[in-house]
Amino acid sequence: MNEPKLAVQVGLDIAKATLQLDLQGRPHALPNTPAGHAQLLTLLRACPGAHVVCEATGGYERAVVAALQAAAVPVSVLNPAQVRHFALALGQRAKNDPLDAGVLSAYGKALQPAATPRPDAALAELRALVQWRNQLIEQRSALRNHAEHADLPYVTKDQAKYAAQLDQRIAAAEAELTAALARAPQWQPPVAKLEALAGVGRLTAVSVLSQLPELGQLSRGQAAALAGLAPWTRQSGPWEGQRHIGGGRAAVRRALYMSAVCLARMQASTLGQFYARLRAAGKPAKVALTAVMRKLLLQMNHELKPARPAKAAALPKAA
Repeated sequence: MNEPKLAVQVGLDIAKATLQLDLQGRPHALPNTPAGHAQLLTLLRACPGAHVVCEATGGYERAVVAALQAAAVPVSVLNPAQVRHFALALGQRAKNDPLDAGVLSAYGKALQPAATPRPDAALAELRALVQWRNQLIEQRSALRNHAEHADLPYVTKDQAKYAAQLDQRIAAAEAELTAALARAPQWQPPVAKLEALAGVGRLTAVSVLSQLPELGQLSRGQAAALAGLAPWTRQSGPWEGQRHIGGGRAAVRRALYMSAVCLARMQASTLGQFYARLRAAGKPAKVALTAVMRKLLLQMNHELKPARPAKAAALPKAA
């Protein structure tokens, strides 16, 4: 029997203006422009089975990744921290674009990462609107913090005007988010299911689902880990340190936090009672809220799991 042919792992280091390709040990420097993307595809067509491995670079990778996916070239977008730790494990401390591209090729050969799926256009629109709303809210929070210390009348008056403008922009972003959801009928049922949970409003449901579209397809541990709500074990020999959460998708935690605060005050709810038990046991408020966030996320994941087919009734045995 013929063994399946392994993909050719191709490292691609992406910067704002440039692309650095490591194609089977041969370096190629290209511009990060539509013309450069076309050159990249030409080079990859000459290498059957090419699988591109790159890092997430804060958005500079989006256009080239979209071009690769449109051309049916498999591409894996990796967490930069994981790639850097891999480089250090290889003893590679030096860092420049050609070296980084080579490390990405080595990462692909060693770990064979799965291809990143093409994003759903409607979900990408919802995610972008959620991120914009979050940015506006952060600006408003910063403005309010500064306003507490403003004593010049002109500054106080101007800050009030700016705060009113931000309130209008946030309301407009929320209205557009509602309109975008109305244009995405495929995402309305899961959002409705999440909204039915205690303490979860539409904005929270859309925020969590847009940032964590894998919900409903994950195990309990996977869901908690992806959201950064799984405590890390810190133990060595007889020593055992305090466990902390971290990593994962911080935007999901931010979306869940206010729902957890709301649930903690709802003493009649299941999660409100859970919070009260933790506090009564001496847990700090933030630890208890984090536990509520994790429980809520697991409820969301369970709610979106496909229904299991009903088991057929057993036939009576013949006499």
